[in-house]
Amino acid sequence: MKLSSVVIALAGLSGSATAFTSPAAFTQKATSLQMSDCLSKDVVLSEPNTIEFGKIWDPLGLAELGSDTTVAWMRHAEVKHGRIAMAAFVGWWAVGAGLRFPGELAHGIDFAGIPSKGLEAWDAVPGWGKAQMLLFAGLIEFHDELFFTRRGTHYLKGGTPGKNMVPGLFDPFGISKNKSEDAKARGRSVEIKNGRLAMIGIAGMYFAATIDGSVPFQPPC
Repeated sequence: MKLSSVVIALAGLSGSATAFTSPAAFTQKATSLQMSDCLSKDVVLSEPNTIEFGKIWDPLGLAELGSDTTVAWMRHAEVKHGRIAMAAFVGWWAVGAGLRFPGELAHGIDFAGIPSKGLEAWDAVPGWGKAQMLLFAGLIEFHDELFFTRRGTHYLKGGTPGKNMVPGLFDPFGISKNKSEDAKARGRSVEIKNGRLAMIGIAGMYFAATIDGSVPFQPPC
């Protein structure tokens, strides 16, 4: 995400600068900067290890659709979606297992009264509560992009795709602070694989809850 004022300012500056430059020259320069700054496809796709498939798992050939920047953006999105799926899967399981927070979810609605099935529990959350969740997620996304630009190297300019830049959000106790680079690389690979499994898992639970018999051996959830 970028602030609208920054976008307008950059657009004005780029427009005035390119008024004296041929489109072909500008395109060539932009492409060379993009290719030199962003991590290459090979580097991004080297993680995680997919030795169980014998090759990179990409049956639809999505990695070939765009440039290095496209693949870096896809990996960043994949890691984020994996984290959301892991949180959703654990939340769905916790509700189904009967775990509840004490007190009230909203005025007149106790946590103890929330249904045990995932989608029914979501329906029990008031509209303003759902809006707060979406707003909070949007603020995280906004500040992640902001801190990527101000406190590190952006993932589209050579930084690590999927790296969380919001202080205190992902590792509040600094557990990974003193880990070696090899240990961090292994942690990224494990997270990507777990995120992929969680995306399959939460999708399976959703379909099982909405289409009877769509997931074999899956009890009502």
